[in-house]
Amino acid sequence: MNMLYCLRTATLAAVMLLAAAATVRAEPATVDDIAKFLAGMMPSADSPLASLTKDPAWQRHAKFFDTAFGQLEQRQISRIRAWADTNLAAPKPTMFYMFSGPDFLYANAFYSKASTYVLSALEPVGSVPDLTRLPRGGIASALYNVERSLSSILSFSFFITKQMKTDLNAGQISGTLPILYVFLARSGMTVKSVSPISLDDKGAAYFAGENTGPNAVRGVRVIFVGPDGQEKTLYYFSTDLSNSGVKASGFLKFCATLAPGNSLLKSASYLLHSGNFTTVRDFLLNNSATIIQDDSGIPLAYYSTRKWRLFPFGRYLGPIDEFAGRYQESYAALFRRAQPIDFGIGYRWRTHETNVLLSVRLPDDGSPAIDATASTEAPPPPPRPRRPRPPPDFWPRPQPDFWPQPRGGFFLWR
Repeated sequence: MNMLYCLRTATLAAVMLLAAAATVRAEPATVDDIAKFLAGMMPSADSPLASLTKDPAWQRHAKFFDTAFGQLEQRQISRIRAWADTNLAAPKPTMFYMFSGPDFLYANAFYSKASTYVLSALEPVGSVPDLTRLPRGGIASALYNVERSLSSILSFSFFITKQMKTDLNAGQISGTLPILYVFLARSGMTVKSVSPISLDDKGAAYFAGENTGPNAVRGVRVIFVGPDGQEKTLYYFSTDLSNSGVKASGFLKFCATLAPGNSLLKSASYLLHSGNFTTVRDFLLNNSATIIQDDSGIPLAYYSTRKWRLFPFGRYLGPIDEFAGRYQESYAALFRRAQPIDFGIGYRWRTHETNVLLSVRLPDDGSPAIDATASTEAPPPPPRPRRPRPPPDFWPRPQPDFWPQPRGGFFLWR
């Protein structure tokens, strides 16, 4: 009887252990582990994604991103952070980045001290499926699509919109969310939570999937922790930033609750030069303490000298061929006294061709906001404009037949 009792007890214990193990295995991967996995970084040891890191496709992916992000950090990101530390006196808690796509990487590089980031563009949020349930070969295809989506920004510092629209809708991993995950992880952040967000036409935010009306703006809110342990918030909204788009939505009303902030405009397709984006342009001018931009941002004519102090850096060579009609004589005159920089951004991503304008809003009494000096040395004559071209090893490794092939052609730039 004792032996039978012991056997029953042992069997029951074994069943309970197996049930517990099955429960552990059934636990989904955390959003931080998903972000790290997509970024080619090791997830936690007990993550269901840990076993997938043994896949040769993931290991190649990790090696590729280690190299690409390592080179980008050395060539641009570390230099941008150093420039920002030197030239930005007291940044506001909020930063606005219109026409950004999922470019958290440069938002954080320029404004690393922000605690709230608001990114916005047309591209949809998308989703990331359960990576452990992808079919055979699905991991390799998914990781390749992520690499393709990032290829232009890793090479040039901006997304090629036409290419991004194709890449962000290819395969089971889609939209801007996986790219945001990669940039957060590669920026040293720990992702704590991710939730959908929608805004009604009054700018009120909803997080439980409520019906907020036909003009609702959809997006995502990411809570993350930086290397210093400070909790921060990233918003990405998929929205139309044209005059008719922002008039119908509550997006700018929501942004106004977070203002004043600092703003970044980079590779913005010169949209703010047109009459169809005046509402967003006015919002940025009225709600920004500082604006960092290249010449594709707000035209110089809209910066009142009574309200703004302007600090040019780099060289202004005019727009690239695709935007030849957007040349600004006043920009050229301003940049004759520009200070040098050691990094490149925007459509003219080469360091010796880049222009960066730091605009600092003056106090209401018009007194100087910060101290700065500008070089009086005129830049050398501008070279003939050149179209950006990728490095020779733009596609760094062989592409299996089932992977989507590169498509040529430039459309809009971001």
